Amino acid sequence: MIPQSNPKAGYLAHREDIDAAIQRVLESGWYILGQEVAAFEREFAAAQGRDWSVGVANGTDAIELALRALGVKAGDRVITVSHTAVATVAAIARIGAQPLFADIDPRRYTLDPTALDALLSTPEGRSARALVVVHLYGQLADMAAIMPIARRAGLAVVEDCAQAHGAALEGIGAGCWGDLGCFSFYPTKNLAALGDGGAIVGNDPDLAEHVRLLREYGWQKRYVSARFGLNSRLDELQAAILRARLPHLAADNNRRRAIAACYDEGLLDSRLSVPWRAPLGQHVFHQYVITDPDREDLREKLKALGIATLVHYPLAVHQQPAYVDPAFRPLPLPHTETAVKQILSLPIFPELPLNDAARVSAALCQLRPR
Repeated sequence: MIPQSNPKAGYLAHREDIDAAIQRVLESGWYILGQEVAAFEREFAAAQGRDWSVGVANGTDAIELALRALGVKAGDRVITVSHTAVATVAAIARIGAQPLFADIDPRRYTLDPTALDALLSTPEGRSARALVVVHLYGQLADMAAIMPIARRAGLAVVEDCAQAHGAALEGIGAGCWGDLGCFSFYPTKNLAALGDGGAIVGNDPDLAEHVRLLREYGWQKRYVSARFGLNSRLDELQAAILRARLPHLAADNNRRRAIAACYDEGLLDSRLSVPWRAPLGQHVFHQYVITDPDREDLREKLKALGIATLVHYPLAVHQQPAYVDPAFRPLPLPHTETAVKQILSLPIFPELPLNDAARVSAALCQLRPR
C-alpha cells in the first residue's frame, strides 16, 4: 500500500538527530519551558523572518491565543473560511466569538479577496473585529490583495499557517503578512513534532509579552496571574525534536516540490487538473490536491490498487453539526461547497519514492484518461 502520509518515515529519516535531541532533554532534568523551548523560539522566529516566536501546545491554541492577544473577545465577529480544518473555527468559538464565513478562490482553495470585500459590505461583515486567513495545502492565500482590504476595514489579521511552513508569496513568508502568524507542528505537518505543538510569530514586542502571559495562566511572575490565561506550553521534548528537524525543512519542502512535479508530468495524459500555483508564490505542497466529480469512485478504485488517499476536508465547517447556524454565512459559499465534493489528496511526504508517485500517476491516467 502506498500511504497518503507517513509520519514514521519522517522520524526515521532524521532518527539520529531526533534521538540525540530527546536524550539531551532527558539528561537535562528540565522538562517544561526550559532551554530547548527558548532556543527553538529564537531559531523558528529567524527561520520565519519574524522578530519573535512563542511556543504553545498546539496550532488550535496558537490561533486562540493570537486572537485574544489582539483583543478579540466573546461576542466579537471573526471572518474566516469554511474550507479549512475545523480547528481554525474551534479556536474562534472557544473565545466565544462568532465566525463569519467568506467563500474561497476555486483555484487556490483559500480566501477569495472579492468574497471578503463582499462580506465586509454586509451588516455582519462591517461589525467584524478580526480576520483569520488560512494558507491551505502549502500555498499562501492572496495576501497582496487581502491585506489592503483588511486594513481598510480595520481588521486585526491572524494567519493560520498550519499547512504552510516555508511557503511564501512575493518573497514574503507565511506568518509575515498579518499581525500574527500561527503554526501547528502536528506529526503530519511539513515541520513536524512527535506529538502536538504550535507557535505564534510576530514583530510587536507588546504582543509577544501578551502571548507569553496568556500561554501560562496569565502569570507575570510565578503563581500570580496578571490576567486570564491558559495552560498552553510547548513541551521541552517537542521543542528539541523541532530544533532537530528545522534545519531539514527547506530540503524536505524541495522534495515535496519534486514529488509534485512528478505528479504534474505524470498526469498530462489524464483529464485531471494539477494544482494551480500563484506565479509569485512558493508552494510547499503540504498536500497535492486534485478534483474529480466522482471522487468516491476514484478513491475506491485507487484503494483497490493499493493507493491510499485522503479528503481535506469532506465537509466544510458550516456543514458540520456544531456550526450550521445561518448567521455564520450571510452570503452563499458556492466555491466552498463545490470543492468539498470533489477534492482528493494524493500521497505526498518527503520520503515518498518518485517511482511510487509515478505509479499513482499511471493509475490515475488509466482511471481518468484524457
